[in-house]
Amino acid sequence: MTTETPLWFTSSYSNNGGQCVEIAANLVAAHGIVPVRDSKRPNGPVVHVRADAFSCFVNGLKGAS
Repeated sequence: MTTETPLWFTSSYSNNGGQCVEIAANLVAAHGIVPVRDSKRPNGPVVHVRADAFSCFVNGLKGAS
């Protein structure tokens, strides 16, 4: 199910220390984007990242650990 409203969440790997980003993966299928925002500023700016670029970013992080 997709919606036009972002459903924000943080990673389960986050220690909830407030230094997190949130993503709205529910918009990937319909729009091909992953909205990203600072969890401390929910009304602040949102960066819209292409889904393929976000996937490369996440894979790069996995390889760095």
